[in-house]
Amino acid sequence: MVKLNKIYTRTGDAGETGLVDGSRISKADPLMAAIGDVDEANSAIGVALQRVEDDEVRAMLGRIQNELFDLGADLATPAKNGEDAFAPDEMTLRITAAQVSRLEDEIDAMNEKMEPLSSFILPGGPGGAAELLLARATMRRAERAAVAAAQGRAVNPAAMAYINRLSDHLFVAGRLLNATRGGDILWRPGATR
Repeated sequence: MVKLNKIYTRTGDAGETGLVDGSRISKADPLMAAIGDVDEANSAIGVALQRVEDDEVRAMLGRIQNELFDLGADLATPAKNGEDAFAPDEMTLRITAAQVSRLEDEIDAMNEKMEPLSSFILPGGPGGAAELLLARATMRRAERAAVAAAQGRAVNPAAMAYINRLSDHLFVAGRLLNATRGGDILWRPGATR
């Protein structure tokens, strides 16, 4: 369990931060950008939850918010040596393939309730939809940062898949909320020419 008696430590004043194993990296490292973007998306989901009324969507988002902390811990934990480099254990949080599969199942279930897309949609909508679409864009930024981080270090493949799938999940959840309140806001190509 986490116990924080003091919020500031002064250990990051020189522009470095600690990873789970005690090693230190620059706060400008792409890995730290990915972790920060995951945190920002989690915050956007928290804002969305202030407006989301659908109980099923609220439950999914609650699970996701908790998993985003697990995802941050996963990214902040360097790979172990050996073939089980990303195996979770009692002391190591890792995103798993089962969590990715659950996101896919939820995406499929939400999609079944809506008409297929007939156009690209604009990010917006009432009841938390706009905020979820903003969280989706933030997850896409987290994915770009995680891909950049993975060019210089091993990153859990399940975490990478989770990040990718979560942006899809947030997109579909935003669409689902819009479907109950007038539908998607459609892109009208060249409408202002």
